[in-house]
Amino acid sequence: MKAVVLYDSAFGNTRHIAEAIARSLDGTGAEAVQVPEFRPKDLHPGDLLVVGSPINGWRPTPIISAALEAFGPDQLHGVKAAAFDTRVRLFVHGDAAKKLSDELRQHGAEIISAPQPFYVKGTEGPLLPGELEKAAFWARSLLHAVGR
Repeated sequence: MKAVVLYDSAFGNTRHIAEAIARSLDGTGAEAVQVPEFRPKDLHPGDLLVVGSPINGWRPTPIISAALEAFGPDQLHGVKAAAFDTRVRLFVHGDAAKKLSDELRQHGAEIISAPQPFYVKGTEGPLLPGELEKAAFWARSLLHAVGR
């Protein structure tokens, strides 16, 4: 199994979370890959795909949405997947991670975790204290979910 952490990032906060997740996916050769460098043909059944985006207008960024929309109907069949977003802690906010999970499922991926939010202070960040540690813990839970 190989792992890819695909992300888009506006102010660097989502990138930091993606990198923390990739570092914590021990033994998978995981790397954090920003959308323009992503090669969907490199994913195979049994691989792990983690996708993240900041919330942008109550949804994932257009570039990450377009990357997922480019998958064929069953192109992710056999791929394990999970999604996360970065957001400001508000009473009412969007849920990019849930939308990403739904999109991954529509393309055949097996969702192995509930969508995960990570919090920033203000629109541009920085990440709130403890969020990188939370990302590392979540990544290890993903490994457990795939039996590693």
